[in-house]
Amino acid sequence: MDKPRIIISGGGTGGHIFPALSIANSIKEICPDAEILFVGAIGKMEMEKVPAAGYPIKGLPVAGLQRKLSLSNLALPFKIIKSISIAGRIIKDFKPDVAVGVGGYASAPLLWSASHRSIPCLIQEQNSFAGLTNKILGKRVSKICVAYDGMEKFFPKEKIIFTGNPIRKEIAPPTQEQKVEGYKFYNLDPGKKTVFIVGGSLGSRTLNNTMIKWVKEKSKNAQYQVIWQSGKYYRQEVESFLKDKELPNLRNYDFIQRMDLAFAVADVIVSRAGAGTISELCATGKATIFVPSPNVAEDHQTHNAMALVEKNAAMIVKDIDAEQTLMDKVEFLISDEVKIKEMETNILKLGKKNAGEIIAREVLSLIRKEYE
Repeated sequence: MDKPRIIISGGGTGGHIFPALSIANSIKEICPDAEILFVGAIGKMEMEKVPAAGYPIKGLPVAGLQRKLSLSNLALPFKIIKSISIAGRIIKDFKPDVAVGVGGYASAPLLWSASHRSIPCLIQEQNSFAGLTNKILGKRVSKICVAYDGMEKFFPKEKIIFTGNPIRKEIAPPTQEQKVEGYKFYNLDPGKKTVFIVGGSLGSRTLNNTMIKWVKEKSKNAQYQVIWQSGKYYRQEVESFLKDKELPNLRNYDFIQRMDLAFAVADVIVSRAGAGTISELCATGKATIFVPSPNVAEDHQTHNAMALVEKNAAMIVKDIDAEQTLMDKVEFLISDEVKIKEMETNILKLGKKNAGEIIAREVLSLIRKEYE
């Protein structure tokens, strides 16, 4: 029997890349002889992260629409047309049995080309509010894997499968051994409460400005310690600000290599509200204050966060208010152990295990029924 051939398309941020890799790894566990090819956007993170994980990747010149007036927007239609053409050639050469879209710039041209050629397609919709591209593609694909209830308002009900969002295997409720290892790894004081500020793989201007204000006004008297992930995009700016400052309560990194250990030591987490991040926080069971990014399509991060806030599983601070109020709210929460425990219990209930495996089986079932 021929080896299953699968294309996985998308990326742009860690929130798309890590779930895609989780699906790929699960496919290989179920079907070791499967051949998997990734398709991403040239110049984006996936072109580095995917080969590092051991998978081949092809790049498309596609880009997103800039919200501000920009000359680059004029070139966008030509990039899309070129990307659809290149995607068609990739499909012709690789001859996939099925195509998977995980979101990000490359998903649309690849799935459009694949569905046009009658290749079975699956969308993994991470968010609680579907974007325009996936709404359009939803009419053309065979299956739509979702992580939130009520998605029939965006997609044909008969195609929807509730799977949850796939996460990295190492993300789970922390053990005591992990906490001990985490304190050593990040050189932290086990006797102090710990706050983890995470702005995503690229970083967050708002969260970074909030932390700069904290360093100036609160750090000297803080009775807690902070791990601050400021993002690779802001590395030089943040390093310049922190230069020659003595900050025993602060650990700054542009990228967190051991996210499991950062989660393990954190008493309170402050984060953007990307779907992948939320899924990991649900799996690890941590009290979280979300600061949804306003710079995303359909304001989907606010919708993601509110799905937890309404279940008393998280708190929310608007991006526009963060610099003035966020760290006050952090200090209020970190001093309330009863509230922290309540939020930890509620958010852990929302975690869904084995999403990667469930989605992998749905992908493979589009090729052979025996995998269902």
